[in-house]
Amino acid sequence: MPVLEPLIELGRGLWTTFRSMFERPVTYQYPEQKRPVRPRYRGRHVLKRYENGLERCIGCALCAAACPADAIFVEASENTDEERYSPGERYASTYEINYLRCIFCGFCEDACPTEAIVLEDDYELSFTDRRSAIYPKEMLLEPVGPEAEPTPQRTPPGLYTRAVPEMEDPKD
Repeated sequence: MPVLEPLIELGRGLWTTFRSMFERPVTYQYPEQKRPVRPRYRGRHVLKRYENGLERCIGCALCAAACPADAIFVEASENTDEERYSPGERYASTYEINYLRCIFCGFCEDACPTEAIVLEDDYELSFTDRRSAIYPKEMLLEPVGPEAEPTPQRTPPGLYTRAVPEMEDPKD
């Protein structure tokens, strides 16, 4: 019986191969038809905005501190009522992510107190040189909604008194 066991296992493997020859292949016509991603997939970063068009990022640089690969650079500037970018005292005047260093761990997403940086489901990242792998703030910001104003906005004095708005508990 020990002599027949390898032959039986070989026959089972060949049967599996033979059976899969008649299954329909799963093929995506890539540029036209994108492959669906899993719900927890971590793709390209996006800087979110509030409904009124203000940026969520307050320039605290906690995401840069949490990044184990040192891929994020944040430089903060002061907000004024004449030029307001975010509801807080400060905003990120410079926000850059180096995608050659990024390991897509999601620590930046977890560290953000305003849920400004989110890893979305875009997986099409390609670079032709090192400089194009560094995404500045303009490439990371999501577009302004249809009923919102672009930043900078002019706001009445004393309208924004909190840097971090009241937040709900996460649903997931």
